[in-house]
Amino acid sequence: MADNHPMGISHFIREIGRGKDGARALAREQAADLFGQVLDGTVTDLEIGAFCLAMRIKGETAEEAAGFLDATTARLNRVPASSRPTVVLPSYNGARKLPVLTPLLALLLAREGLPVLVHGTATENTRVFASDVLAVSGIAGVTAPESIAAGSVCFVPTEALHGGLKRLLDVRRVVGLRNPAHSLVKLMNPVAGPAIVVGSYTHPEYAVSMAATFELAGANAMLLRGTEGEPVADPRRIPAMTGFLAGRRTVLQEQQAGSLAVLPELPKAIDADSTAAYTRAVLAGELPVPEPIARQVEHILRLDVQLRQAQPQP
Repeated sequence: MADNHPMGISHFIREIGRGKDGARALAREQAADLFGQVLDGTVTDLEIGAFCLAMRIKGETAEEAAGFLDATTARLNRVPASSRPTVVLPSYNGARKLPVLTPLLALLLAREGLPVLVHGTATENTRVFASDVLAVSGIAGVTAPESIAAGSVCFVPTEALHGGLKRLLDVRRVVGLRNPAHSLVKLMNPVAGPAIVVGSYTHPEYAVSMAATFELAGANAMLLRGTEGEPVADPRRIPAMTGFLAGRRTVLQEQQAGSLAVLPELPKAIDADSTAAYTRAVLAGELPVPEPIARQVEHILRLDVQLRQAQPQP
């Protein structure tokens, strides 16, 4: 640990913990220092709880989020680069009312020849997660990050990327509130090479803050309002989709008002077996790909082409 700051994070908590109006935002470097200590486990549980509650009340700025991202990226067990840019699907929310179709999106992208990384962990006890559906589909989680072949899907549990990050996500089970880690996992690129991160939000204010963070981080990404917080378009309506290449923002898809004229035949149950069966039927052509998800695949493929064109040629 560097010697140019006091040990621990209490001096940071004094800045961010003065309530909604009195709290002061941290600079990007300060945020990276603070979050690095939290991830490294060099601070007490009491300090971590104070940090989580203070940030929950204050809300993180884009500069702070970029600092948290810097600290995380420096510590991740990163997935080796593939022959093509890897599509990164952070899957942390799971299914509550609708089936979790992140595995369908992953398999559709893989069918187009892309390497696809799904990472996540169960953050609630009562939901069905993408990892459950992938496991039923024969795709088990790996214990250590490995290179992903073009045209295949790999699931990496969060703890294989960084144990401290998993521990911070688990704080939610204790205190019942989200903390910056829940946004961070939807922004980070766990790949040691070119990747397209598909970030999603549920509340409009996160659309603004996540976009600003992608810009500051110089990210290659797509941002959309996902299905119940998952990085897949709602199969019943076409959301706005924003693209980022080296942090430069472009509109990929305007939001379309209302629901689709013809709604897809989604499974009535949201359990892993029913969702996996539906996913297989769509991939086999027995059921159509829901139009919003087909549109999302098209936009990710275009981002892939643009990213590869922007890469320096060997």
